[in-house]
Amino acid sequence: MDTVLLSRLQFAWTIGYHILWPAYTIGISGFIVIVNALWLATGKPAYRALLRFWIHLFALGFAMGVVTGLVLSYEIGTNWSGFAEKTANVIGPFFTYEVLTAFFLEAGFIGVMLFGMNRVGAKFHFFACCMVALGAMFSAFWILAANSWMQTPAGFAIGADGKFQVTSWWQAVFTPSLPYRFLHMVTAAYITGSFVVIGVCGFYLWQRRHLDFARAGFSLGMWLALVLTPLQIFLGDQHGLNTLEYQPIKLAAIEARWDTARQVPLTLFAWPDIAKERNDYAVDIPDLGSLLLTHSWNGEVRGLKSVSAADRPYVPLPFFAFRIMVGIGLVLLAEALIGLYLRWRGRLYDTRWFAIVAACSSPLSFIAILAGWTVTETGRQPYVVYGYLRTADAAAPVTAAAVSGSLALFVAIYLVLLAAFFYYAMRLVLRGPVEAADEPPELLRPGIDSAPSRASAAKPTVAGPWGGGPWDKFK
Repeated sequence: MDTVLLSRLQFAWTIGYHILWPAYTIGISGFIVIVNALWLATGKPAYRALLRFWIHLFALGFAMGVVTGLVLSYEIGTNWSGFAEKTANVIGPFFTYEVLTAFFLEAGFIGVMLFGMNRVGAKFHFFACCMVALGAMFSAFWILAANSWMQTPAGFAIGADGKFQVTSWWQAVFTPSLPYRFLHMVTAAYITGSFVVIGVCGFYLWQRRHLDFARAGFSLGMWLALVLTPLQIFLGDQHGLNTLEYQPIKLAAIEARWDTARQVPLTLFAWPDIAKERNDYAVDIPDLGSLLLTHSWNGEVRGLKSVSAADRPYVPLPFFAFRIMVGIGLVLLAEALIGLYLRWRGRLYDTRWFAIVAACSSPLSFIAILAGWTVTETGRQPYVVYGYLRTADAAAPVTAAAVSGSLALFVAIYLVLLAAFFYYAMRLVLRGPVEAADEPPELLRPGIDSAPSRASAAKPTVAGPWGGGPWDKFK
């Protein structure tokens, strides 16, 4: 393999590994803010236990994200010096803005969030959690702004030296694809966080352990999934319309559409044959492709043959990755709807098979994110800046042996890091949450989260004002 392909594989491995942690921390930080607010509003010990538990797991993911993110900055300079040289005037400020807004904001409050729960006021701790979550959003915004500029470049001119120069910062930051890309990715991160919570709490329900904790977390996670998964499908549809307008060849690769045509079918499955420019073993639904892709039965979809073979992506990658992403999205939507039905029937927490399904569903959203980024990055090939800078011209003049050696090293190190994360995360999950009754009295705030006495703990729970009625199923 040549240097360019090896450099692409290395960057795919490192950024694919890295993206898991921002998605995880953005989603979990949002969940932490919600349970913190619920704890302040209700004083229920289960919400306090959720807050403490997920702050610990958030810290593990945050550390992984910081470590793996630093690698990417150096990798751009070492493996992609052509890209760095030509686009530094545009991309460089994006990374600087991320540091000035996101990194400083997170660094200023992450200590309070992680260690200040019993050392500062409850409201200030809530504020710190909000700032960390906001910092994670800022980070996502600037990284996605840089990526969106590479996908749909705007607000620039190319100088006599071949370098990109900014002519309008507003247009360079707020490119045509940024709103759709940002909302789609952030929603994916919140879905990821929700299903991680659902998975852990589903495991406890399956094992019949920490039931108050598990029910509170499971209920909140399922509500979030019920709202976010349909929203993500809508955002994905809008993002597709944007891609149809600004990156039609990427959309053609996603659908393996070779000829420009109207009333095109929806291809559920096929085996794209690049050499013969056709699809083998295709399973099509007539006319539905135009309706879904253009929102018109007679909508035109541009084909891959409208450009030369040298300007096309490697079709199988975006084609299959897109179907993996959509398929997982539909599975998660089905899980959320089944959860709503079980909640309505009063069996959400007692249906063992559903708890097992929930416990096993957490990895799916991570796989969907990786599939989505595969679509995004491979679909714009052979360009690194769509339509202007080819990937082959962006690579550094280093030997293939050097890249293959560093790739092997990254694979080994990242697998060790992943094993370490799973080891410590599983220890926390198997240990379970710290119950209010187990906390030292000096760490409990009187009147809100005081540990119950043995006598009161032995008494049966009295139903609240909604107890016994139909709305009790939806608590």
